[in-house]
Amino acid sequence: MIALDLNESSGSNKNAIRTAEKLAKNDGATLHAVTVIPTFTMPIVGSYFPEGFEEQHFREAQEALKKQIEDDALDPAAIERHVVQGSIYAEIMNTADKLGCSLIVMEAHRPDLKDYLLGPNAARVVRHAKQSVYVIRA
Repeated sequence: MIALDLNESSGSNKNAIRTAEKLAKNDGATLHAVTVIPTFTMPIVGSYFPEGFEEQHFREAQEALKKQIEDDALDPAAIERHVVQGSIYAEIMNTADKLGCSLIVMEAHRPDLKDYLLGPNAARVVRHAKQSVYVIRA
């Protein structure tokens, strides 16, 4: 499974997607691409958005993920796409567990010194995931 940050503007998802494709192909595995969007279900948060915003945001994320895969993958049809909602690191791990994935591929964006060489989400996934985690530097 590859976890993608669709808000990353460096264009580095292409390298991560192609690396994940190679790893999946070498292992004869199905590649799943997942992106995580925030949830708007808390009343204090949801009250700031117009009715239907959550569904619209979900559809937009699905389209953005589809476009990212079609633009950057060598074999877009071979990649299953998933949009999930919640905490980034928790949903990456939950999705990997639900799908029965044996490897999580994710990119670590340029870290701040405070993040100790890995971004906070990548670091949490590395520490807590049941699966092996392959981290690609942006």
